[in-house]
Order: sequence, then C-alpha cells, then structure tokens
Amino acid sequence: MELAHSLLLNEEACNQLGEFQKAEFIFEWLRFLEKLLPVTSRADVREEQKKLAEQLISLLNSSPGPPTRRLIAKNLAILYSIGDTFSVYQTVDKCNELIRSKDDSPSYLPTKLAAVVCLGYLYKKLGRILGNSVTDTVGNVIKAMKNAESQGRYEIMLSLQNILNGLGAAATPCHRDIYKAARLCLTDRSMAVRCAAAKCLLELQKEAVFMWSTDLDSVATLCFKSFDGSNYDVRIAVSKLLGTVLARAVTCKQATASARQNVRKISLDEAMELLGTGFLRGSSGFLRASGDILKGISSVSRDIRVGITQAYVVFVSTLGGQWLERNFSALLSHILDLVSQSHPKAIQTQMDAICCRRCISFILRATVGGLLGEKAQIAAAKEICQAIWKLKKVVDVVMSDGNLETRIGTTDVTSSQHVLVCALHELGSLIHGLGTTAAPLLQDSSTGVLDAVISVILHPSISVRLAAAWCLRCIAVSLPSYVSPLLDRCIERLSALKSSPEAVTGYSFAVAALLGAVKHCPLGIPHGKGKVIMTVAEDLLCSASQNSRISIQRTQAGWLLVASLMTLGPAVVQHYLPRMLLLWKCVFPLSPKDLETERSRGDSFTWQVTLEGRAGALCAIKTFVSYCGGLLTDEVIQRLLPPLPCAVDLLTRLPSIHKMYGNALKTPSMTYRHRLYELLALLPPKTYEGRFCAILKELMADFTATDNQMAASTFLLPPLCHQDDLLLLGPFLQETDHRFIEEQLLLGSSIAGGSLEYDPYSIYEKAAEGDSVPKPVPPALSVISAAVRLFGVIFSHVAESQRLQVLEKLLASIKQTKGARQQTVQLNIVSAFSSFLKHLASCKGSLGPEEVRRPALTLVMGALESNNPLLRCAAAESLARLAQVVADSAFTAGLAQVSFEKLKSARDVVSRTGHSLALGTLYRYLGGIGSTQHLNACVGILYTLSQDNTSPDVQTWALHSLSLIIDSAGPLYHVHVEPTLSLVVMLLLTVPPAYAEVHQSLGRCLNALIATLGPELQGSKTAVSALRTSCLLGCAVMQDNADCLVQAQAISCLQQLHMFAPRHVNLSSLVSCLCVNLCSSYLLLRRAVLACLRQLVQREAAEVSEHAVTFVKDCREDFTPDINIREVGLEGALLSLLDKELDQRLCQDIKETLNHMLTSVAVEKLSFWLKLCKDVLAASADFTSVASVDTTQEEEGAKEDDDVLTSESDERSHPFTNPKWSTRVFAAECVCKIISHCENAGRAHFDVTLAQERKQRDSRDDFLVLHLADLIRMAFMAATDHSDQLRLSGLQTLLVIVRRFASVPEPEFPGHVILEQYQANVGAALRPAFGPETPPDVTAKACQVCSAWLASGVVSDLNDLRRVHQLLISSLAKVQAGKEAQSQLYNESASTMEILAVLKAWAEVYIVAVEREKNQSDAHKQTLTITNSTDESYRDLTSSADGLLHLVQADLGTLSKLWLAALQDFALLTLPSEYASQLPVDGGAFYTAETIENARPHYHNSWAIILYATALWLTSTGFLVVDPDEGVTNLSRPVTPTTMCQDSSSRAAVKSPEDVNTDIFHLTLGISVEFLCSPRSDAAMENITACLHALQAFFDVPWPRSKIGGDQELGVELLNVLHRLILTRESPDIQLATLEVVRQILFAAQEHVREKRRSAEVDDGAAEKETLPEFGEGKDTGGLVPGKSLVFATLELCVCILVRQLPQLNPKVTGSPAVKAGKPQLLSECGSRLVSAALVILSDIPSVCSPEGSVSVLPTILYLTIGVLRETAVKLPDGQLPLTVAASLQALKGILSSPMARAEKSQIAWTELLRSALVTVLDSWDPVDGAQQELDEVSLLTAITVFILSTSPEVTTIECLQKRCIEKFKIALDSKDPVVQLKCYQLLLSIFQYHNRAVSYPYIHSLAPSIVGKLQETEKTKPENSAELQVIQEGIKVVAALIAIAEEEHRAYLVACLLPLLISFLLDENSLGSATNSARDLHEFALQNVMQIGPQYSSVFKKLMASSPTMKARLESAVKGNQESIKVKTTPKHAKNPGKSSSIQLKTNFL
Repeated sequence: MELAHSLLLNEEACNQLGEFQKAEFIFEWLRFLEKLLPVTSRADVREEQKKLAEQLISLLNSSPGPPTRRLIAKNLAILYSIGDTFSVYQTVDKCNELIRSKDDSPSYLPTKLAAVVCLGYLYKKLGRILGNSVTDTVGNVIKAMKNAESQGRYEIMLSLQNILNGLGAAATPCHRDIYKAARLCLTDRSMAVRCAAAKCLLELQKEAVFMWSTDLDSVATLCFKSFDGSNYDVRIAVSKLLGTVLARAVTCKQATASARQNVRKISLDEAMELLGTGFLRGSSGFLRASGDILKGISSVSRDIRVGITQAYVVFVSTLGGQWLERNFSALLSHILDLVSQSHPKAIQTQMDAICCRRCISFILRATVGGLLGEKAQIAAAKEICQAIWKLKKVVDVVMSDGNLETRIGTTDVTSSQHVLVCALHELGSLIHGLGTTAAPLLQDSSTGVLDAVISVILHPSISVRLAAAWCLRCIAVSLPSYVSPLLDRCIERLSALKSSPEAVTGYSFAVAALLGAVKHCPLGIPHGKGKVIMTVAEDLLCSASQNSRISIQRTQAGWLLVASLMTLGPAVVQHYLPRMLLLWKCVFPLSPKDLETERSRGDSFTWQVTLEGRAGALCAIKTFVSYCGGLLTDEVIQRLLPPLPCAVDLLTRLPSIHKMYGNALKTPSMTYRHRLYELLALLPPKTYEGRFCAILKELMADFTATDNQMAASTFLLPPLCHQDDLLLLGPFLQETDHRFIEEQLLLGSSIAGGSLEYDPYSIYEKAAEGDSVPKPVPPALSVISAAVRLFGVIFSHVAESQRLQVLEKLLASIKQTKGARQQTVQLNIVSAFSSFLKHLASCKGSLGPEEVRRPALTLVMGALESNNPLLRCAAAESLARLAQVVADSAFTAGLAQVSFEKLKSARDVVSRTGHSLALGTLYRYLGGIGSTQHLNACVGILYTLSQDNTSPDVQTWALHSLSLIIDSAGPLYHVHVEPTLSLVVMLLLTVPPAYAEVHQSLGRCLNALIATLGPELQGSKTAVSALRTSCLLGCAVMQDNADCLVQAQAISCLQQLHMFAPRHVNLSSLVSCLCVNLCSSYLLLRRAVLACLRQLVQREAAEVSEHAVTFVKDCREDFTPDINIREVGLEGALLSLLDKELDQRLCQDIKETLNHMLTSVAVEKLSFWLKLCKDVLAASADFTSVASVDTTQEEEGAKEDDDVLTSESDERSHPFTNPKWSTRVFAAECVCKIISHCENAGRAHFDVTLAQERKQRDSRDDFLVLHLADLIRMAFMAATDHSDQLRLSGLQTLLVIVRRFASVPEPEFPGHVILEQYQANVGAALRPAFGPETPPDVTAKACQVCSAWLASGVVSDLNDLRRVHQLLISSLAKVQAGKEAQSQLYNESASTMEILAVLKAWAEVYIVAVEREKNQSDAHKQTLTITNSTDESYRDLTSSADGLLHLVQADLGTLSKLWLAALQDFALLTLPSEYASQLPVDGGAFYTAETIENARPHYHNSWAIILYATALWLTSTGFLVVDPDEGVTNLSRPVTPTTMCQDSSSRAAVKSPEDVNTDIFHLTLGISVEFLCSPRSDAAMENITACLHALQAFFDVPWPRSKIGGDQELGVELLNVLHRLILTRESPDIQLATLEVVRQILFAAQEHVREKRRSAEVDDGAAEKETLPEFGEGKDTGGLVPGKSLVFATLELCVCILVRQLPQLNPKVTGSPAVKAGKPQLLSECGSRLVSAALVILSDIPSVCSPEGSVSVLPTILYLTIGVLRETAVKLPDGQLPLTVAASLQALKGILSSPMARAEKSQIAWTELLRSALVTVLDSWDPVDGAQQELDEVSLLTAITVFILSTSPEVTTIECLQKRCIEKFKIALDSKDPVVQLKCYQLLLSIFQYHNRAVSYPYIHSLAPSIVGKLQETEKTKPENSAELQVIQEGIKVVAALIAIAEEEHRAYLVACLLPLLISFLLDENSLGSATNSARDLHEFALQNVMQIGPQYSSVFKKLMASSPTMKARLESAVKGNQESIKVKTTPKHAKNPGKSSSIQLKTNFL
C-alpha cells in the first residue's frame, strides 16, 4: 500500500495486483491524492497535470465503485481548481459523452454513474468558470434520467445538487428544468431517490425564488405526496425541505425579491395554514378530500401526518428561538386548532385523536422545549395557561346550560378535550423541565396556573382529567414544596364533592398522580398524609354501593388511591398494611360456592362495578408487591393468598359471564384479566401452583381468541429479541429524536399509540425513560403482553409431561387458523414461547424429554420462515435459546445442519434471511459450536449469501449474522480474519450507497473484526500492516457514506482502532469528522460521536481540543455547525450541546467527556475553563431577584469587588444564551472540580505572592488564586438563583472556596487573609438560604457553609462575625420552637435533617472556638516566657478566639441540651432491631416513630461532631452539669438524657448530679464504643477522628477518669475496641489519636492505683508497712489474665503499633529470640510519632502493676524499648537524635526510675533484669557476623548514661559491667568525630557530677586523665571550626567541674593543670585582629574562665603566675586587648554560649 502514496498512480504496481486488490490500491491512492493535492505547490501540480488528468479519466472508464467514483470526481475537481483550467472543458465534454452513450448494459452502468458524479463535483468546485456550459450539461443529465434506474436517478439528483451549489445564481436558466426533474424524483418509489431529490430541491430553493413564492402551494402538495409511504430518512429530508421553504417564504425581504420579479410574501398564518391543510387533509387535493368527507372516511395516512409534524418543527427551528418568542401565541392557537372540533375529521376515532395529539405534543415539545430559554418558557407557559382558561370558560357555559342538552353542546365539550389534553401535557412538560425555576410562574396570581389546572379536573372527558392530574404531578416533581398543599386541596375537594362522578374520578386521579410524584421528591411528604388518604379510600369503597349512579367511579377511585399509596414504599405502607389486607380479603368471595351464587344473582351493571373493584384490588396488590418488596414476609404472603384461587376461578368464568351480560363487560373483563396476569407474574409461582392448569387454559384462549385481530408484533416482540438484532429492521426500531411520533407508525394502522386513558392506573407509575407522559397501550394489547409474560413464568414451572400437551395444542391452534388471523395467533404463541425460554434459561431449568423438543422445534422453525421480519428475528433468538436450554451438542449440531441445508437449497429471501440469522444467534448463545468445521461451514455459507447482490436484505442479514459469529468465536476466528476483511472492504467498495442497511451490517462486521484483532493491530509486520490499512480504508469508505447510521459505524470502528493502535489513526481527521457530526440531526450518530470523543479525551484531551479549534479555523464554507467551536472551543461547544440535548444517555456522555477534559487540561487552561463556567452561570443570572449585599458595615477601602452583583454590560453577545438550570448546575460542579485539581497541582494556586512572582516570570502561567473574585462571583450567582439544585451547587462551591482559601494570606495587608474582602458577598450569598420559604436541604447546606466560614478564622472582628452568626441563631430559634412549629410541607425527616444540620454547624463552630482558645492560651504561655514585644498581635489573636467562643457561649446552655438530646436519639436509633419494642412510642426529640428509617442517615451524618462538641462542653464544665431542675427544655418533649429509655411516670422525681453525670457518661461512652467497635468500611474518617477526640476530651477531666480507672472491665473493653481500630485503620492521624486515648486510660488507672495506695496508707498509718495489701495488677502472684487485664491489653496495643512500624522487633519474624540486628533505619515522621507515643505508654505501665506484676511485664517493656533504640539509632548530622531514639531514652529513664525498682518485693528481680538490659545495650555495639555495626554511638552512650544515673547503684556498679561501660566511653573519647566527642564530654560531665560517689568515682579515675591529656594535645593544634571549638570548650567545662567536685587537697593540682591550658588559648592584641573566628571565640572563652577561676583559687593562681613570666605576659596582653575591643564595640558574643549550652541541655533532658 505504501506504493499507492505518490502523486501519480503507480500503474506498474497496480497492474500486478488481482482484481480486488487493484480496486483497493486505487482507492488508497485516491485517498492519498485528495490529501496531497491541496498541499502540493501549484507548479508541481501543473507539471504532472496532464498525466494525472489522463489517469483519473481512464479510471472513470474502468467501472469504478461508488466510493471510488466519488473520490475520482473530487480529485479531478481539486486538480483543476489548483492547476490550469484550460482542459476542464474537454473533461466536461468527455463526461457528457459517457452519459449520452447508448450502452445500457449493467457493466457499463458504473462508468455512466461515475461521469454523472464527476460533473457534479467539477461544477461544485469550479463554479462559474464552467458557467456557460451548464445548460447543456444539465439538459443532458436530466435527459439521461428518463431511462435511468434508481441508482442513476439517485446519483443524478445528488449531482444536480452539487451543480446548483457550485454555480449559485448563475444556474438560473436551468432552475425550472431541475425543478421539474426533482418533482418527479420526490415521489419516486425508491426511498433513496426521494431523499436525494429533497436535498437537490433544498439547494435549489436558495436561488429559485419561485419555489417559495409562486409555486409554494405546489411544492407543499408535492412534499405531502412524498411523505406518503415514506420511511424515516425521507421524512427527515423532505420535512427539512418543506420547513425551510416555508420559513424562507415568511421571512423573505421585499426589496431583494422585487428587484427580480414580483414576489408574493406570504404571511405566517398562510404558511401555517398550508401545513395545517396537509396535516388535516393529507396529500390529496381539496376536491377529493371533500368527497371523502361526504363518504365519512379518513384518508390521511399516518406517515403524512408524522412528516408534516416534523416539517412544523423544522419551520419553527429555522426561524429561530427569538422569532418563536415573538410569535408563540399565533403558533400555539394554530397548532391547538388542529385537534379542535373545527376539524372533526382529524379526530374522528379515538385512534386518530391519539395520533394527532401526539403530533401536536411533539411540535410543542421540540420547539418550546428545545428553542426557548427559561424566561421565554415561563412566558410560553403563561400563554398555554390563558388557552386553558379560554377553553374552560366554553365548557363551563355548556355544562351550566342544563336545560339545553343540545347536540351542539356535547360536541363542544368533547371538541375541547383534545386541545386541553395537548395544552396540559405541554404545560406539565414545561414546568417539569423548568424545575424550581418555575416558582415565580406558579406564584404569579394573574396567571393562576394551579387554579387553571385544578379547574379542568372536573372536565366531562376522562382524558382531560387524566392530563390535568399528570400536569399536577409534573408541578409536584418540579416544585416539591407544592406536593403537600396540593394533596390537601385535592383530598378536601374529593371529600366535599363525593357525589359528583367527575369530581370523584378527577380528584382521585390527581391524588394518585401526586403520590406518584413523591418518589421523585427527596424531601417527601408528611407521614400523616398517608393516613388521611387511606381513610378517604376506605370511605369511598364503603360508600360505593350507596349510590348506584357513582358506584363505578367510587370503586375505581378508592382502589386507585390505595394502589398509589403503595408507591410510598415500605416505611409508610407498613402502617396501613393490615387495613389494606382486610380490604383485599373482603373484595373476593370466600368460597367457590359464594362465587356461583354471585354469578346467578348479578346484572350487567353490578358485574361492571364488581370487576372494576376486583381489578383495582389486584392492581393495588401488584403495586404493593413491586414497591414494597421489603414487607413481603412469608406471613404477609400467606395473608395475600386466600383470595387468589377465587380470583382465578372468576377468570375462568369470565367468558360465560360476558355471554350472559353482553358487550358492556368487554373492557372491565379485559382489565381484570390484565391485572390478574400482572399480579401472578410477580408472585412466587409456588404460591399458586395448584391453579396452573386453569391459568394456562385461559392464557391459551387469549393467544388464540377469535376477536383479537391486533397483530402487534412491534409491541410484543422487541423485548424478546436481542437488542443488536433489532438493527436489522431498519431505523424504525432504533432510537431517534422523533421516536415519540415515529412510534405510532411502528404499531401499524390498526393500533393507536399508547395513551393515558387506556389505563388510568399508570398515572402514578414511573414514566418510561425519555417519555414525558406514560403511554399505556390499549387493553387488548396489554392483556396479550401480560399473558405472554405470565406464560413464561408459569410454563417454566409446570411438569414436563404437561408441556408436551400444551405445545401440541398451541401448534394445532396455529394450523386451524388461516390468513391474517393465523399470523396473529402465531405471533402471540411465538412471543409466549420466547418468553418461556428466556425464563427457563434465567432459572437454569431444562426443557424436558425428547418428545417436548419436537413440537418446540416445529413452532420455532415455522416462525423462522414467517413473512414478518420481526417474527423471524424473535424465532432465531428462540432457536438459540432452545439450544441453550437443551444443552446437548448433538441437538445444536442438528439445528445448525438444518439451517445449512435450507440455505443451500432455498432461493426465497424469507428463508435465507431467517436461517442465516439463526446461525449467528446459535453462535452467540453457545460460543464456538464445538468444532471448527462448523465455523468453516457457517462462514463459507454466509460469505456466499453476503455477495448475493440481487437481494440487499439477504446481504444485510447474512453480514449481520457473520458479525455475531466473529464476535462470539473470538480467537478461533483468526484464520478467517483476512478473507473476511477482504470481503467486507470489497463489498464496501461495490455495494451502491442507496443500500444503507447493507453498509450498516458491513460496519458491524468491520467493528467485530477490529475487536477480534485487538492489540495485534499495533504490530509492524507486513501482514498486520495490510490488515490495518484495510480496516482504515473500510472506515474511510463508511465515513463518506451519505447515511448517518453508516457514518456512526465508521466512527465506532475508528474508536476501536484508536483504542488498539492509537499511532495509526489520524487524530486530526478523526476529530474534524467528530466536530462536523456533533450536531447531527440523527441521535445515533451524535451518540457515536460522543462515545468516541469520551474515549479520545481520556488519553489526549489537550490534542483533541487543539485539533477541533484548528479544524474550525481552517474550515471554510462546508462547515457551519450550530455551535461555535471557534469562539468557545470544543469544551464550550459541548457545554452548549449539553444545554440543547434532550437525550439523557447522550447528556451523560457529554458530562463524562467534559469531566475527562477538565481533569486533563483545566489546570493548564485555567482562565479558559473559568470563563466558560462563568459565562454559563452569568448568562442567566437574574440579578433582580438577588438579595442585595449588605455593605453598610463595610470599611471603605477594603472593598474592591463592589460590582459582585452588577452583571457585566449586556451589550456583548453571550456565547451561551439562557442555559438551562441543569447546565448551570453542571458548570457549578465543574468549578468545584477545577479547585480540587488545582489543589493537587501545586502550592502556587493558593499563594498570592508566589502566583504573582511566577506570573511575572512567565505570563502564560495561570493560578487559581488570581481568579478568586470570579470564583466568589460564580458561587454567589449560583447560591442566589431561583433553582434549588443550583443553590445547593452554589453553596457547595462556596464551601469549597472557604475551606481552600481560608488560610491564604493577603500580601498587601500583613496579618489579614485574602478572603476577608469578600465577607459581604459570603453573607449575602448565605442570607436567602435562611428565608422562611427555603427548603430544608438548602438551609442544611447553608448551615454547613456558615460553620465553615465562622470556623475558618477569616473574619476576626466581632461585628463581622455576628452577621453570619445571626443566621445560625435564627435557625437555632427554629429548632427550639419544637415539633409543633415545623413546616407541614415535607416529610418529618426533612426537619430532622435541618435540625441536625443546625446542631452540627454549631458544634463545628464551638469545637473550633475551643481549639483556638486552647492554642492561644498555649501561645500566651510561650509569649510570656519569651518577650512582651508582640503584645499587639497577641491581643488581636485572642480577641478573635474569645470573640467566637463568646458568641457561642451565650447559647451553650440551650445547645448542650439539644446536643445531648440528639445523641440520645442517635443512641436509640443504633439499637439492634430486637430492641425495637423498647423504643419510645412517639419517637425521639428530633424524629418521629414513623419516619425512623428516613431519619437514620441524617443522624449518622452528624452525631460524631455533636459528640465531640458535647465532650468539650462537659470538659469545660468539669462534668458539673446543669442544675437538675432544668431537666425540661422548651422542646416538644423533655430531652435530657435523664429521661433515657424511661417512661415519664416511672422516672424518679429528681436525679442526683452524680446520677445525671453517670447517665451522660454511659450515653457518650456507649455511643463511642458502639461506633468504634465496628465502624463500617465506608465510615467517614472524620467521624472516627471526632469520636476519638471526644474520648480524649472526656478523659481530660478527673471525674470520667475516675469512672474508667475504677472499672477495670470497662477499661479493658475500651482498649480492645481501640486495638481493633488500629488494626483496621491505616491512617496515622487515627492511630495517634487512639494512642492518646490509651495513654489517658492508663493514666486513669494510675490515678486509681495511687489513690487506693494512699488511702490504704492513711488507714494503715500506725501498722507496719509490710502488711500493706498489694494494689495494682498482678496482685501478689504477678499473673496477668488476657481479656481481663488492663496491662495486657495495653501491651498488646503497643506491640501492635511497634511491630507494624519495626517488624524486626517481632522475634518470630527474625527467626530467633535474640534478634539479629539489621541496619538501623529512620522511620517516616508519622511512624516516628506513633512509635514515640507507644513508648510513652510502655514506660507508664509498671506504675499500674503490683510489684510482682511489674516483674512479669518488665522484660517485655525493656525488650521493646531497647529494641526501638537499637533499630532506629541512625547517625544524623549535628548529633541530633532521631525522634524515636529520644522517645526510647525518655521511656528508659521513666522505667529505670520507677519506684518498683526499689520496692522490697521486686527489687532483686528488677536489679537482675535491668543488668541484663544494660548488657543488651552494650552488646548492640559488638560486631555481628564480623561486620561492624553502623549504630549511632551518641544514642548508645546516652542510653548507658541513663542506666548509670537512673538505676540504683547495685545495678551498674558490678565490676564487669562498669568496665565495659568505661571502655565504651574511652572509645568515644578517641573518636575522630567531634560531635561524638562533644556528646561524650557532656554525658561524662553529668556522670562525674552524680551525687553517689560509688557510681561516679570509678569513671573519674578511669577517664579524667585521658580528658586532660586530650586537652593538652589541643594546645598545639588550634581548633579549625566551631565543632572542634565546642569540643574544647566542653572539655574545659568537664575539668572545671572536676575541680569543684575534687577534695580540697587535690584541687590545687587540678587548677595548676587547667590554668596553663587556658592561658595557652589566649591571643595578644596583635594576633587577635588576624585570628580566625574559632581562635577568637576560644580566646574569649578561655579568658572568661581564667577570670572566674583566678579569683576563686587565688593562691594557686599567684604561684603559677610567679613561676612563669611568659604566661603572665600573655595573660596581661590578652586582658589589655580585650578591654580595647570592648571600647570599640560591645561584643554580642556572650549571648552565644549560654544559648548553645541551653539548647544542648534541652536535647539531653532525659538524663
């Protein structure tokens, strides 16, 4: 293929190839040439032009295939447009000549067609250059059309379209001729030709004025004719033509027109009248239509109506949204008029009326719903409302005119019904779409929307009542606050007007619809409403028999209410279950005998009522079973069962009853059947297996009923076919934008579409996705559908023997019928059988013995050869399922063989399509059918069939089947990949484009092949490369196809290729293809585009975005999308598409695509993304409704952002016009995501100074913090919108902003933060959320923001804090008002949510205030110790903390009670279900007993923070709780925990404070332990942390500590819970908090033991000490019992932490008890902190033990402590100690100095153990396995020193140990490392100064001489750096200390040693100036010491000075020099040394 990539065709290479490869090679060359020519220089092109043109023209003559001829034409056109044009005329002549040729043979046809195509492209590209030849060419082409077949006519039309496009006005002379030719083609029998003609005429109307002036009527009539018998594509194309022409006619400018000829501009009314006439009369002329009216027959076919409906939509869409706003009322009255009584013919029958109503609804939905923004939609809704009022008045007049019951009156009423239905449906849909933004519309009293809708509930027509009820439901879903008032209003009217039949049905529909809406309203309705409705329902049912005039209505209404009540779910229904079951029991007679007497007694009317009642009861139970599965216990099922046998008996008797009482019972009995079937299908079959036979008989009768003539295959079969196979049946089963109206063509002419009046019970069901109104089908159909489902269920449970009889009977009944009836029966039976197989497969059943297979097979095989393609599809599916159920390979092979034989012999299309699909489905269900020869045979046969070019159908089905086999065969298919791919590409290159369905199947094959090849496509081998090229070539052919579904296939193939071989797919051309189709009018193509985009942006979002923009910039006239990529980029284009798109799946894809793009590029393109979001949010910000910012208390200069509320100048056009609220919500969510991505991207995004610096360095950099004003503005706009969802998103955005930016400082005003300037905006954004009308969820979210804002510390001024604090106070007042004051609009759980949100917000603020105060008091302590200079700043700090705490303090009394009440509620709610009976009957403080389930999640969400706040409050009061008289707050019931779980009567009058405290303690501790015991895996980390912090706060106070210390079991339990928490939660924060709680528990135990010892000593004062009882664990035996021992539990926990961080500590891991020391390691910061905390706890353990107990735990503690020391003693620079080492030394010190070491009973054992420990420390120095250790000597020396100084002398004074210790110090003294020397001196100093001489003397004797020696050595080598200097200084300090310790007689000797040494360090005044810093420092230090020591030991000093004059001189000159330098400058160096020494002191403070 590489050879094809050249400017000229490589003919040599080409001629060596075979026929097929040649075609592929040429196509590849042409593709390459098309890209190459535009980028080749003009000169090069001209050079090769002649040769190239010859090559291309010779290809024209070689019978090229459709794609090839298109490319030849394109390339010729490009060639001439770039090169010379002189030879173009020859080419045109040549083409004309080819067209004129008389050769009509099929082989010559491609050449003729190629010439036609070529002419089209030449004229399109070269335009007026060829202007003078156009008349000849057009004449010639049109002439050729006369005897051309459909392919020729198709290409000629497209070619004429291209000629017109290129020539523009220059083609005027030919316009009439082209018009005439296209007219003929517009009614051609080939649909593809009609489409092409429509495109041609669409091009023509741009210049041909006559089309939209003089000939407008005939164009319209022509289009109507074209719609007749059309398919979907034709309707799309022709409606586009008709709509555009009419729009042109309405808007044409008078001036331009009159210049040419006198043009008649038609008015809007005339244009609509034209369409209206077509809609009402169809394609026939006026006369014929009027004749039909006289005969009384309806002649308008449905496809004409549907086509004209689409034309209406195109007409309005072309004129645009603004036009629609201006002319909406005219359009509305015209459209509604179409279904009014002025055109009775359109609505003669119910079927016609339903179809027309659908069309009207579609026009309104597509225009009003799709083109108008929210404000315009509100205006439109008002218009519709006016229309409803007008009609209402007409009805009122007629209804009140009681005495004139004239015919005209009743027709008036019925005539208005369809108009009202359409108006109500549209009003409902509009409000549904507007959501809460519709609030102003409903509040507008002048419009009176609610009154209008409720007023027509009493309309005489049932359809209008249902439509009004549906409209109310839409209002309820959009505006949840209306549900409750509307229910009240309807129930009230229902009770008041109980005797009016219309009112009973109308209001019951309304109540049912509203109840159906509740499941869409998260806030629900008050629980009491259910009770009221149940009562009303019972009342209706009981009073039904009182008044026969309204018996039926009351019965129906009663059961409808019961059924709709069931949709509220188990939580509500369980309260009414007994009442409902009682009603159910009473509705059927108890015994068969009663049923018999009933039958003989009744009359027609009573049976109607009875059947209505029983059907209603069945429906109610069905709804109960499907909505309340949770309540369906065995007991309830047993209570449901008794009436069932009777219900089935009645079913069997229906036919005889029907006969007795005539036709009036037809509909009720059908409804009854339908309901019973539906219920039985839902119940477990076991429950009614005794009645299987009777039910089966009835089902069979239904399938074969003689009066059932509806052959509804398109309704019954699609659910039973496989989704992929439905693609075979063309676009009519696929999803399209016009599905709503196209559906009615699907069902065939004898069946109407669905409509609400067929089944009023569906008013409360969920509408199917995408359908606005539920559309139940007519009863006859729904019965069959329910029967089919039930047959599937029952038949898979009957005995196998019975199956044979049933199947044989069914087969016989098919044979007995004939003609159309036979088809219907066959259809029903096959549907039922398919349903059975589906069931059987899902429950893994088996079909039964051999005999059953035979009739089953006969049944399926018969259907496989049916004329109905849908039935063939279902049969093929059933065949495969049959094989799957039988699961016998021989049987499967037999089935495949039958199909093979059939396909070899049969010639008819039906058999060949059916059996070829059967092969594919067999593969789909059974994988590779066992043997590969089967695969070969299948593939061979399907290859042959797919090349059968006589029948496109056969090709389509065979290729589809092949695609299934490729998919299912997987790797087995590899051998066939090459030939299949060749076949697919060959067919793509040769099949005519008009056969789109063949191309679609080819696309599916190609897709399957690419999936099979998978990642292999990346390979570089020649074979792989050839396969890849073929795939790409196939995609290219499909991309050029005119059919949108083929293009969709091409895109999904390229998507797959991009996934497997991304480098080989040209991304820029793929993206440009996606951009072109982004706004396609075909839904499936848009879906394919977005699925592909979604995948692309996951890998390369930035590239995709750039390619899109580049493409749009380069692209010229061809591409004018509806969306502006040029301005707003691909992202903006997707956002505006999201706004217009109505398909939910597509919207989801758009959102995901945008999210991926945002994740990848938002940080790089920050400004762009923020501007996009801002444009979307600002485009519709309605600033008039927004609360103004309260700036009165603002300081002046701080406010830069005054214009937060003034939208920018509206003059500039907005990229987004009036986006919908859902799009704005998405934009707000995007802002939050952008902030979180920036957070991960780096610090600069949240640091003003850094951002500004980097921005100056590189202006392209962009940082979030620089856009803070925009972020605040966006959050503000969203938070103050009309839409509640948007308000929630806005508040969430505000919350995120506050949390992220709270700590960002403002560089211009130090000490302030950047958010401070926006406090007015934040306040203004929050204020509306606390208004009385605001829904609880918005208020709850606002509380969260308030607490975050107050806690953030942004604002410190008390007055500023008060603004937001005031909002929280107002909500707290609402909480205190109690249950009575709660709003009755929502469910009680909504107020629970709000209350808990308020309490949680207060708790958060309180926690922060307390923490801040604590931090400040700590800071204050430090401040006092350091200096008083920072008083000012400190005062600021405290004021803010005090301020916040002061604000909360005022309400703490109330809050604490409310918090405790909430915790008590939570405790009750967490009790296991077996304690349910003990819960308070009327609920808790903040929840009601009925809404307990809904309240749970809200408590779970907030309890932890409330618990922490309560703990802090109790800590602050020291548990001295409020005075007990205040037990009752002004809540609706007393809620202090004193009332816990007790009834008020049994409560003790007053509890003592101790009891109150104990209750609170157990409540809070119980909640914590219960939660920490088993926090669910999804428990939020902050809940766990808050819970642990709460425990810490509790144990900070003595009283709770005494409780836990005194109750050991409690302590152990708590420790075990904490241990588990540490095992299950990895977070270091949680583990640290846990350890802190453990430390406190141990501390509590210590206090307890100490207290007991103290009191024992006091009691025992006089007695002997020996007899003291032992306190502490281990008593006098030392034994610790696991599970009961606190010490053991603590040890377990510490070991767990230590071993996790240092696995080497576990002896099991390291193999031997004596751990082989590895290399020491540094732990992470978190790890170090954890280990340190554990060591602190370990060191405290002995103090809780008795002496014997301490002995048993000591080895473990020492082992662990020394282990940590050894494993982490890493050398750090500057001699710092790692945190863990410092902690282990500190712990060692604690353990060694424990009183237990000196207690009599344990002293000996301790001494032994401590010696062993010291040996272990000493041993850790020794080489292991000959390798020297890399330990830090300093750490180990310090450890030895700790031992020496902290233990009793007998531990360390044993000679052997002492020797080893001294040895270690000696080694350290000789170390080369100054840091080690320094530390060694410091440690020795502390040992030398130790008070016990027995300990210190041996060290002095051994080490002092060497220290002095070392110092004397340094006389010669002066220190070179500060480290060496420090060593010398420290050495001098040691010697000086020795002098102080030494006995009198030895001191003189020591002084005499030291002084010469010091004097030798002095410098004279000359050398002082030039000396190094170290020498100078040493000089000063020495001088200081001499000055101190000299006077102290003056005699020795004088002696020395006398004996050495040089020394004296030196000293004198040094003193002199020093005084000189003091004069010059006061030296600050004195400060240095004390500082240093003090810092050293700090580090070694464990000594």
